[in-house]
Amino acid sequence: MSLFVTSRITIPDQELEEKFIRSSGPGGQNVNKVASAVQLRFDVRHSPSLTELARAALLLGGSLTRDGVLVITAQRFREQERNRADARARLVEIVRRAATPQKPRRATKIPKASKRKRLE
Repeated sequence: MSLFVTSRITIPDQELEEKFIRSSGPGGQNVNKVASAVQLRFDVRHSPSLTELARAALLLGGSLTRDGVLVITAQRFREQERNRADARARLVEIVRRAATPQKPRRATKIPKASKRKRLE
């Protein structure tokens, strides 16, 4: 199963590393026994699935380890499967945002009427 990000980017499961850890927060008696939180690791620097634009944007983003690995920890829910889906959805959103190029800002001119009004 692969993660579909954009029409040009699909991340295969082999590039994702999931580790299940104990979650903090509410959970009752089960909180100390069940590893329901998910730590999802994705190697941005060595991933063949990413475009160069997306890779550059993610590497400049600053939320990576020294080795260029993006780590997402999901512990919002009590169920392991829902946390797993949440972590994958967050990864897709982060990569999708990085893959879309920023629109360049165009400087606009101040209207003559505004200048005249300010001077008066």
